[in-house]
Amino acid sequence: MSIKTAQTLVYEAMQEIKTISTDDAYKLLEENNCNLIDIRDKIELDKTGTVENSINISRGLLEFQLDPNGVLIQNGIIDLNKETVLFCAAGGRSALAAKALKDMGYNNVSHIEGGFSELQNSKFKIKK
Repeated sequence: MSIKTAQTLVYEAMQEIKTISTDDAYKLLEENNCNLIDIRDKIELDKTGTVENSINISRGLLEFQLDPNGVLIQNGIIDLNKETVLFCAAGGRSALAAKALKDMGYNNVSHIEGGFSELQNSKFKIKK
């Protein structure tokens, strides 16, 4: 039996998903063309803050929260006509999450290269 490492899973996901820069993500948000989703856990947000105008859905609940019959989509909080842009702390979890959403049928999904660490050094505003 061969068990894949987390690094292998991330590498494989990266072959299938779209990775965008913080500048590309900022442009999408500025043009109101994306759902910016922070998939970090609450403890991380409490420690470092989050990005203004992002929605927090922790990685563990992502597939459930973005179910097409779920509240966020049914109430228009998440707009399926916009690109769904994910970020985590460094990019690993968001790569796996983007692949999971792609597997669910999301076509317009990407993740931000470098995650929150890169976002902190970009045009995005961080709120505590």
